[in-house]
Amino acid sequence: MEVLPFSLASLLAAGFLTLLGFVLLLNIFGLPANWIVVALVAIWKAVHPATEQMGLTFWLMLLGLAVLGEILEFALQIVKAKRYGSSSAGTFAGMLGAIAGAILLAPLFFGLGALLGALAGAWLGCLCMELLRGRPLGEALNAAMGAMLGRFLGTVCKCGAGGGMIALTARYIWPHPGGIDPTAVPEKIGQMACHLLALGC
Repeated sequence: MEVLPFSLASLLAAGFLTLLGFVLLLNIFGLPANWIVVALVAIWKAVHPATEQMGLTFWLMLLGLAVLGEILEFALQIVKAKRYGSSSAGTFAGMLGAIAGAILLAPLFFGLGALLGALAGAWLGCLCMELLRGRPLGEALNAAMGAMLGRFLGTVCKCGAGGGMIALTARYIWPHPGGIDPTAVPEKIGQMACHLLALGC
């Protein structure tokens, strides 16, 4: 970053981090937003000067957070749905319904309808599948509630992991006249992962 004036360097970094923040919202639609963040950061490193600090440690932490987000998303959807009595078919239908609902309601409420659509789609998809399998209405409603809660918690945790990825990236790309201290990052990432796991439980 030394080749650029400090103000311009800061502007470029802020613009890039803002872009990553918008990309992160794609998680609501069930899209692989965290992996798109990884790809964009890789492009930044490829075209931007003075990114020597983004070495192996950085990439291991970034990829680790992306994987953690995926694990939390799917695990929480499955665990919560199962806890409320959903079948495997009902859980899968809830996942598909969440994606469909997010896409259908995305134009509403300035894009926030995607989240409502994902929750409603998870509930409706699981409910319909359980009813088609011949389960009593009460059991089907309970299973649908589990699918909806699992979808919500999974999305929150995946967005949290993505937020950690952006924070990590900011630590490495933001202009620091005194240099970057990457040794302070792993501890913060570990603390954030513990918070995410606690939220899921």
